[in-house]
Amino acid sequence: MAKPLNPTPGPATPPARLRLRVTATAETLLRGGHPWLFASSVRAQNRPGTAGELAVIFDRRDAFLAVGLYDPESPIRVRILHAGKPATINEAWWREHLERALQRRAGVGDDTTNGYRWINGESDGWPGLVLDRYAGTLVLKLYTPSWLPRLAEITRLIRGRLAPEHLVLRFSRNLQALARQEYGLEEGAGAPAESTTVIFSETGLRFEAEVVRGQKTGFFLDQRENRRQVETFARGATVLNAFSFSGGFSLYAARGGAVSVTDLDISPHALESAQRNFALNQSEPAVDACRHETIQTDAFLWLEQNTTRQFDLVILDPPSLAKRETERAGAIQAYAKLAGQGIKALRPGGLLVAASCSAHVTPDEFFEAVRSAARRSGREVHELATTGQPPDHPATFPEARYLKCIYLRLVR
Repeated sequence: MAKPLNPTPGPATPPARLRLRVTATAETLLRGGHPWLFASSVRAQNRPGTAGELAVIFDRRDAFLAVGLYDPESPIRVRILHAGKPATINEAWWREHLERALQRRAGVGDDTTNGYRWINGESDGWPGLVLDRYAGTLVLKLYTPSWLPRLAEITRLIRGRLAPEHLVLRFSRNLQALARQEYGLEEGAGAPAESTTVIFSETGLRFEAEVVRGQKTGFFLDQRENRRQVETFARGATVLNAFSFSGGFSLYAARGGAVSVTDLDISPHALESAQRNFALNQSEPAVDACRHETIQTDAFLWLEQNTTRQFDLVILDPPSLAKRETERAGAIQAYAKLAGQGIKALRPGGLLVAASCSAHVTPDEFFEAVRSAARRSGREVHELATTGQPPDHPATFPEARYLKCIYLRLVR
C-alpha cells in the first residue's frame, strides 16, 4: 500500500533530558550539601535549558550527582532539589518533600501561636520559595522564575495538604513583571477580598500582617524567639525600640511589664501599624498600662543626636545594612557605631539587644563589631547570650545564616 502524501504527524519527540557537567570544585560543594550551582561552574551541557525544567548534574565519571531547577538567566544556574542517589521527581516526591518540611515545625505552633514559617527555601529543600502562615491565610513567595511553570502543581499540593482559607502569591521584585506578563499573575493574587491585612496570634499577642504589600510576607516572623526573650527582661523598664517597624518587640516588652516604650521608625505607615497592634492588645492589662510613644525619624540620626534620653532597655534591629558583598565592610562599621550609640543611651544596669539580618555579615563579624563598641565605650558590660535562626527558619548552608542577635548587660 502506498504511503499517503501528507501523513498525520505523530506525537512530538520530547527533548532529551537536560544534562550538565560541572567543575571539580562544584562537585565537592554539591556533595557537601550546598544548594546552588553557579553558571561559572558549568563545564558543559547537552542543550539550552528553559526556566523551571529539571537539570540533571553528572560528575566527571558520568555518575549522577544532583538534580535541580534550571534558570538560564540567573547566576545561580541550578537550584538543587536532590543530591546523592538518583531520584524521580514526581507528585509523590513533592508530597513527601512538603510533609518533611511540615514535620520539622512540630511544636512551633500551638493554641497561642498561628503565625510562623512552613517552608524556608533552600534549607527545607524548596530553593527560592518560602511559605508563611498567618492564621488561616498562607503566603507563598517566590524568588526565582524556576517555580513559575510549576506553580499550579505546587499550589494544588499546598491547598490539598493545608486547606488554607486563602493562599496569597507574592513575588520578589524582579519576578513581578514576568509573573504578570507570562503567567497573568499579579502580586497578591489570592488575598482576602475584604482586606489585605490579616490578624494572627504569636505567643498570645495579636498582630496584623500586610500580606500583599508588607515587607517579607507581611511580618518579621523570624524575630519571634528574640521577642519572647525581650519580654522576660522588660519588667519595670523604660524601652527604646529603634527601627521598630510595626512594634513587635515593643508589644512583647509592654506585656512583660515595661513602664514605657518608645518606637523610632522613618516610616509613618510602620508606626501606624505599631499603634494598631497595641490597640489589638489593650485587653492585656500590662499593655494597657504601658505608655507607648512613636517618633517618626531616621533612627540612625536620632541615636547619633541623642544626648539626654536614657533607657533601661535598648533594642537595635535595623534593616539589612549589607545587601551585597561590596557593602559588607561598611555594614560592620555601621553596626559597631549603632551599638556604641545604643550603649550611650543605656542607664547603668540596662540591657542592649542588637540584631542583624545582613547575610553578607557573618555572626562572628557582627558579634565582634558589637563587642568592640562595648570595649570602646569604657563601660563595664556583661554578655548574656547570642542567638541565631529560629527553629522555623533553619539554615543549612552559610549564605542562609542571616539572623543573629546579641544581649549585653551594662554593669555600670
